Amino acid sequence: MSALTVSHDPGESWDELVRLWEEMDWPQGSKVEIIEGSITVSPSPAFRHNLIAARIHRRLNAAIPDDWEVFQTLAISVPSRLGMFIPDILVAPVGEFTDVDTHLPAAVAELVVEITSKKNARHDRVTKPAAYASAGIPLYLLVDRWAPEGPSATLYGEPRDDVYRTLAVAKFGESLTLPAPFDLAIDTSGFLVE
Repeated sequence: MSALTVSHDPGESWDELVRLWEEMDWPQGSKVEIIEGSITVSPSPAFRHNLIAARIHRRLNAAIPDDWEVFQTLAISVPSRLGMFIPDILVAPVGEFTDVDTHLPAAVAELVVEITSKKNARHDRVTKPAAYASAGIPLYLLVDRWAPEGPSATLYGEPRDDVYRTLAVAKFGESLTLPAPFDLAIDTSGFLVE
C-alpha cells in the first residue's frame, strides 16, 4: 500500500479536521497524519525504518532527564500549518497530559526525528521541518536513507519562523552529535542497508 490522501472540504475548520482525524476508523497499523490540511494515510514502516528508529530510541533513553520520554507513535499538532504529525521519534517532557489527549502541542517537543521512506521523503525534507520550525521545536533530526547525495543524517536547530539552520550532517557510517541537553553521539553505521 502506498500513501493515500483523504479529501476534505477546504472550508472545514481545524477543529473539524482534527475531529475527523480522531474519529475515523483508519486501517489498523497505518500512520494517519494531517499534512498541509489533508489527511494522509501511510502504511506502517518497513523493517529497516523501524530498526533505525529503535536504535535511536535506545540511545535517547540513556540521555534524557527523568521527566522526559521518548515516543514513537504520539501525534503533535501545528494548527498554524494545518498539521497533525506523528514523528518517527518524539522527545518531550511528560508534563500535565492525560489519557484523553490524542495529541500534544508541537511546542512542547524538544526533539523530533523523521526517517524518510522512499515515497514520502518530500514531507520529511520540506513540509514537516517547516512546520516543526514554526512551532519552535529546538531540534529536528532527519535520517534520510534516500538523500540524493547518499544516505545521511542531518541535525537541524535554531528555528526561526519556518526555517531551521543545519547544525551537522553525517553520512551513514559516521557519528552525529546531538547538543545539550542531550550531549549524545549517535553512531549511524547501524543505519547502513546491508
